[in-house]
Amino acid sequence: QVSLEESGGDLVQPGGSLRLSCVSSGSRHRFNAMAWYRQAPGKERELVALSDGSRTDYVDSVKGRFTISRDNVKNTVYLQMNSLKPEDTAVYYCNARLRLGGREENYWGQGTQVTVSS
Repeated sequence: QVSLEESGGDLVQPGGSLRLSCVSSGSRHRFNAMAWYRQAPGKERELVALSDGSRTDYVDSVKGRFTISRDNVKNTVYLQMNSLKPEDTAVYYCNARLRLGGREENYWGQGTQVTVSS
């Protein structure tokens, strides 16, 4: 059974940095793509950063501030977040995508809280 476990969420002041980690286990195959989503109170979940093969993509609001990276040896995906703003406050979720036989399976972590406040 596939499991994703996030860590690294915390309370941080505006302008600060955090690094989120997501460790995957239980998959017989390497994930084709991994991503970070976030959901703020009263808002829909949004895609923040995506690593798909050699391609990375970011929502406009975090470009230049966040960086997604993968360590395939450790089965871990990271989200380095710099210059944090109060509007970055949300629960951040790890997402893993596996493409097999023409279909895509999605897996989710439980989320980690990031709060940016002075």
